[in-house]
Parts: sequence; C-alpha cells; structure tokens
Amino acid sequence: MSAVIAVFGAGTGLGASLARRFGRSGFRVALVARRRERLDTLVDDLARDGIEAAGFTADLSRTDRVPELITEIRDRFGRIDVIEYGPFSTDQSFVPASRVDAATLESGLAMFLLTPVEVVQAVLPEWAERGDGAFLLTSGVTAVHPMPGLSGLAPLGAAARNYLYSLHGELAEQGIYVGTISVGATIARSEMSDLVARTGTGEGATPEFPVVDPDDLAELYWDMYTARDRVEQLHPHPDGL
Repeated sequence: MSAVIAVFGAGTGLGASLARRFGRSGFRVALVARRRERLDTLVDDLARDGIEAAGFTADLSRTDRVPELITEIRDRFGRIDVIEYGPFSTDQSFVPASRVDAATLESGLAMFLLTPVEVVQAVLPEWAERGDGAFLLTSGVTAVHPMPGLSGLAPLGAAARNYLYSLHGELAEQGIYVGTISVGATIARSEMSDLVARTGTGEGATPEFPVVDPDDLAELYWDMYTARDRVEQLHPHPDGL
C-alpha cells in the first residue's frame, strides 16, 4: 500500500505544489480545505498528472471535527504517513502588537494552534505503532523573529513552534519526524498572493518579504522529510530577517 500525504489547508499555492512533489515520489494525496469546488479542481489537476488524490471538506477552526476527519481520510486511503498543516485565513493580517487584543488571538486560536495539536493526537497512535510518520507545519517567519508593526496572529505561530520543538524532541527516537518551515515571503499562486494583488500592492514583494515559488518550498519540505536532519527551516532567508 503506497504512502499517503494529507495536506491541511490545501490551495493553489504550496498545497498544490506539495501534492505534486510527494505525488511524483509515489504518494497518494488527501487534500483538506473548506471549499469543495477548489478541492475538486485540484483533484482533477493531479489526476491528469497521474497522482491519486481525494478531497475532504473541513473547517479547520473546528477542533471537534478532527477525529472524524482523520477517520474519513483513513477510510479512503487506509493510512496516513505525512501531514502538512498550513491553512490560510483572510483574517491573517499584520497589525502592531499594541493593537492586538484577546479577540484578535481568539479568532485564530483554534485554526493555528489547537487544531494542529488535535491532528497530531489523532494520528500519533498509528505512527507510534508503525515507527514512522511526519508532521510538517508551515508558519510565518514573524513567529521566529518578532517585528514591530507585524504582530497580529504571530504569537500563535510562536506557540505552535514551541510545541513542535518539544514534540520533535519526544518523538524522533520513535522514528516520527516533526518539522516546520517559517516563510518570510508571499507564496506565488496562493490565495494570499491573489489577495495582495487585488488590494493594489502589486505582486506583494518588499525588501523584507519577497515572492517565493511554492515549488521551491515543496522541494525544501521533501528534503526535510527525507533527510530528517533539522526541525526548522527559514525561507527564503535561512539565517532569518
């Protein structure tokens, strides 16, 4: 039975690139997102490339939905080997820390911290029994390097990063890999890049935040997954901003 990658928050940017990169190496692909129409389009596109994929609709702000979702994916594919968690929300905007209040953080708490924790809990027994598995989290570089004026939901990313480092330390000896890419850029072909273009800021590139190709990020994830020699990678600035 061939391996399966589940992409949580699958979209036209990194999600599609990850599906193709892992699919080229024999993985079947579970795509998780809110909109059925977009999922169906991605599944059809992958099928034309000879990659087996299926879409699963889910609101990732609903932590109570996670066990049922994982069961649905297992029922369809028989197993889950790799999870990449990187949803996007139009509420992800940068604001100064002085303007962040409890409501700001509560709006993203489930999607960006609680749900990934629940996903890990749902797959961990399978991975521990098999002695293999990988959880990959995509986050923003401001979770690593706080920047004045660019807070917003970044504290939730920092909390998730703290959790991942501890998780890696506990699970590595069991053969389970935990890794994260902190992206300091706009990802081309993604919803975010489309949003930036629609709001009149061109391609979204600035000296601090250039535009990166999601295929490059997918290749970086493949290298991290296969090498398993580091917990974290910053991209495109490996030494930070």
